[in-house]
Amino acid sequence: MTAGTSTTAARFRRFAEIEVRGVSPLYEQWCLGISTDPELLTLLDHLPSPRRQPNLLLGAARLAGVPLEDYRSFRRFVLQHWETIRRTLETRTTQTNEAGRCAVLLPLLTQIGAAEGRPLALIEVGASAGLCLYPDRYAYRYSPGPHLAPASGSPMPALDCRVSGPAPLPSALPEIVWRAGVDLSPLRADVPDDVRWLEALVWPGQEHRTERLRAALGVVRREPPLLVEGDLNEEIAPLVARAPQDAVVVVFHTAVLAYLDAAGRARFASTMTGLTGQRERPVHWISNEGAGTLTGVAGALGKSPGERDGSFVLRHDGRTVARTGPHGQYLDWLP
Repeated sequence: MTAGTSTTAARFRRFAEIEVRGVSPLYEQWCLGISTDPELLTLLDHLPSPRRQPNLLLGAARLAGVPLEDYRSFRRFVLQHWETIRRTLETRTTQTNEAGRCAVLLPLLTQIGAAEGRPLALIEVGASAGLCLYPDRYAYRYSPGPHLAPASGSPMPALDCRVSGPAPLPSALPEIVWRAGVDLSPLRADVPDDVRWLEALVWPGQEHRTERLRAALGVVRREPPLLVEGDLNEEIAPLVARAPQDAVVVVFHTAVLAYLDAAGRARFASTMTGLTGQRERPVHWISNEGAGTLTGVAGALGKSPGERDGSFVLRHDGRTVARTGPHGQYLDWLP
């Protein structure tokens, strides 16, 4: 293998062994197969590095109609439909919009609202279709912990979240009066092609995620948020300025910063540090990202002792508070 091909192979092998093992056996099989397949690796290496992301290839193949069968069938399909898949790789980005992540955000959101004594104005960076902007519309089942639901009921099954440590689990849902998001290419809940792409990004073996994706899309269709198309570093300050003056602004993001280069991440961290430090109005910053992706914040640069492989790191205003499941399936609060 060439050096580039070897690097691509390692990306798919790591994705198989860390991200999907024990979660999606079919994706594990496919990614391990890709990691030792010179022909597919060579095709991928003709693409820029960001376009070789495992999740992106798997989603593009799903969008093209790949059968959910063994690696041999997957390989044959990808080779036969490469031009269609390649076009998707070149034009789409991974925009997994997992409403389940609201379960790990909710404790901080309710804590912020209670401490400030005001309703919340949410701004999501890398919003995709904005499904995580509706934490007050979903039901939750923490284990151990409370079961919560909106007074009017939830349109989808409760979000299950395993909890350990002294997490400040809420007793009620927060009051949210304004919702906005920014994304390079926002998806729309009422555009069929966008919905098909979101469904293609759900891993095989996780049909419950498809069910709640469709239900959450229904929530968004009934009350669409403000979605701004643009670069997060250019748009975040103007969005904060647009939020209602009587609300507490909470800027949050999950699995976004890995798509920025080091300079972009450092600029964003600097901007958010400035916004949270201003005296004119309260602004809070919630980051739920993979280890090592948040630069420019003391103590947030690397993997912490005891951190699970594949875990995200939850931070409030740059302070690490918990380890979380990538799809919100667990919350390990730190002492």
